[in-house]
Amino acid sequence: MEKTATKSAGGFHLFKLRAKELDDGYLDRTPMFQYILLSLLFPMWAMAASLNDILITQFKTIFTLSNVASAFVQTAFYLGYFLIAIPASLIIKKTSYKIAIMLGLSVYTIGSAIFFPASRMATYGFFLVALFALACGLSFLETSANTYSSLMGPKKSSTLRLNISQTFYPIGAISGILMGKYLIFGAGDSLEKQMAGMTGAQRIAFGERALQHTLLPYKYIIMVLLVALVIFALTQFPSGKPKIDATKQQAQAKISETVSYLAHNKKFLQGIFTEFMYVGMQTAVWSFTIRLAMDLNSQINERSASTFMIFSYAAFFIGKMIANFMMKAMQPSRVMQLFSVLGIIALVYVMFVHNMTAVYSLILISGLFGPCWATIYSQTLDTVTDKRHTETAGAIIVMSIIGGAFIPLAQGYVADISNMSLSFVVNVVCFAVVAIYSTFKLRELKLQK
Repeated sequence: MEKTATKSAGGFHLFKLRAKELDDGYLDRTPMFQYILLSLLFPMWAMAASLNDILITQFKTIFTLSNVASAFVQTAFYLGYFLIAIPASLIIKKTSYKIAIMLGLSVYTIGSAIFFPASRMATYGFFLVALFALACGLSFLETSANTYSSLMGPKKSSTLRLNISQTFYPIGAISGILMGKYLIFGAGDSLEKQMAGMTGAQRIAFGERALQHTLLPYKYIIMVLLVALVIFALTQFPSGKPKIDATKQQAQAKISETVSYLAHNKKFLQGIFTEFMYVGMQTAVWSFTIRLAMDLNSQINERSASTFMIFSYAAFFIGKMIANFMMKAMQPSRVMQLFSVLGIIALVYVMFVHNMTAVYSLILISGLFGPCWATIYSQTLDTVTDKRHTETAGAIIVMSIIGGAFIPLAQGYVADISNMSLSFVVNVVCFAVVAIYSTFKLRELKLQK
């Protein structure tokens, strides 16, 4: 990779592409600068997602919400993903992955900016609107970056390449939690204890002051996003699209044909359902880790409890690194199967052991999430043998993230009717689905030999 100035059909580029595009949309080798830059998008949406775990805890107390109501933070967030994924794929088809990424960064910036009037209005609904808008930008980024990462090099290493990109995710997640821990949460007693004796105007005024703290992380996020926009604008990227003749190109534009093709692809549908359950589980576990810690130990406040989320994301990073290493010697499905079985055992421990070791078990579970998202995504995308449908297929896989809107609600409901520990039974079911999926994939590989 050379740093050079050039003028090409796509405009002025400071950083040129040094790789050959193949007929199937993959490259003959991985252009490291573009690949690293693309991978750095992953911590950008991770940061926003991890801040949701902070906001759930903050909003639950300030707005006096039930566990179910507080989980609507995730519902608004992932609804934005769900609704925008298909429009994002259409934009990719008509323009390019690069333009979709730049559009995503722009909308992400706008969504972050909406937090400023939301903090002034001090209503739960307005914050949900801000989260929805922000997630619309993230949907553009994920729809583009996940598929694009798998295409950024030879096809045989597509799953490993996406897993490596996903390894950057915990870096952003830890950054988000640290910002929430020190910029949003205060020192001293928990918010619940501080607000316990307050009524009327005093409680409202205190809540409004606490909500102002939610602005601070998003100020820094906006600055980073603006820098990212400039760098992407100055960098040349591959098209990531297969070379097809004009007749097929016209057919590619018909979304109805793509939907029909995918709807009759049973292996693709199995992958979608598994990704739905996995993302829902990951979101639910991380949404309620802080709540479980405070439920099991009433002496700690939100800032102290958020430390467990830092450990969780660190474990997630380590889990990804271990999974990537194991995949060099084992099938990705075998790695995911082993991690899933261990995850189920750890979740059962969380359900029935009512002390702080259960929280450490949740941290272990975060590490066991390591190989799941990227492996399921890549394997599901590989079931699309007609590459004219790749962009839309990638978007629909991203739409499965809507599981993050429903599974936390289900867990919140179970927590409200029983207790927080038992509510993790919802995640046992989800991890079981991942284990079954990986087992079926291993059987497919045996039959192909």
